[in-house]
Amino acid sequence: MASELFNLAIAQDLLRPGNSELTASDGIKALAEQHFGVESFWHKRIVRSGPNTVHPYRENPEVRIFTDDDIVFLDFGPVFAQWEADLGRTYVIGNDPAKLQLRDEAERIWHMGRNFAMANPEIAANALYSFVTNEVHEAGYQLGEQRHVGHLIGEFPHERVEDDKTTSYLTPDNTLPLQRMDADGNPWHWILECHLVDPELNIGSFFEQLLV
Repeated sequence: MASELFNLAIAQDLLRPGNSELTASDGIKALAEQHFGVESFWHKRIVRSGPNTVHPYRENPEVRIFTDDDIVFLDFGPVFAQWEADLGRTYVIGNDPAKLQLRDEAERIWHMGRNFAMANPEIAANALYSFVTNEVHEAGYQLGEQRHVGHLIGEFPHERVEDDKTTSYLTPDNTLPLQRMDADGNPWHWILECHLVDPELNIGSFFEQLLV
């Protein structure tokens, strides 16, 4: 349903030049409630464009207006029936080759990371972090400044279930295996994310979804 929400946003032309990041965010929120009954989001809604796409999640850059040949990424965490979703996608307004490549590389590297994790069922979080980071560098980009490549996801709100910031994220310090159980005996579920930054162009791209 989260991917359908973004498709609706594109169909409604919310990312058109002249629209603002805030207007697009509010429009997507309205679509989520209207079409899917979503009344809450477990993390702040993110719509970033142009140079704002290099900023990590924790920052709140000044709102921009979309321009011709812009690059935009969306990061939304809607709650569906008390279960968290988390989806990130990048869109390019226009046909700029560098922006299109940056968009496509985020998705390609995500799938490489996913395939690596699926092929190694005993993999630890830091091994997946290293793999994704190496692929980002091999592609000629930098990893976004959030310094992780994913996080736990689950029953809302997951942050109250697991407060340890090291074991809740795919970081170089997390040596625990991805496949383990929570206190109630339920398997943990992970979101894998790729935030790429092109320092020369001062733009970034983003792709994230459930690691399955």
